[in-house]
Amino acid sequence: MSAFHGLTLKSLDGEDLPLAPFKGQVVLVVNVASKCGLTPQYATLEKLYQQFKDRGFAVLGLPCNQFAGQEPGSAQEIQAFCSLNYGVSFPLSAKLEVNGPERHPLYRLLAGEGAEFPGDITWNFEKFLVGKDGRVLARFAPRIAPDEPSVLQAIEKALG
Repeated sequence: MSAFHGLTLKSLDGEDLPLAPFKGQVVLVVNVASKCGLTPQYATLEKLYQQFKDRGFAVLGLPCNQFAGQEPGSAQEIQAFCSLNYGVSFPLSAKLEVNGPERHPLYRLLAGEGAEFPGDITWNFEKFLVGKDGRVLARFAPRIAPDEPSVLQAIEKALG
């Protein structure tokens, strides 16, 4: 099993969120926030998820409050915000750290030393495309919309 698929996160409702079930799927991992200028990307992420989920694609949203305190809410507030405003149906984790000494193991794998695309996460809505085998295939800056051609082409290629 890949290092990616061996990880378990906590979901917003406090349950275990193992990544093992994503084995064989292409996953777009995104650190998200509810009070950011880029928050409308939730709508595009949901659209992308609906468009490709039947082909083995998933979006994994990871709330993070490390950038200007733009994800201050409780788990319940985040879930309600995402459901009511954007109809989010893809999985969301509990809040986690993407940078610094408390960086979550997932982000050590995605962006830490020795990663395919190393370097600190620069802002909310930074995206990593993870292949069916758990390898990181691409990294997209926060301002690159989820439906930009470069992202769509990478997803299509990864789906085969």
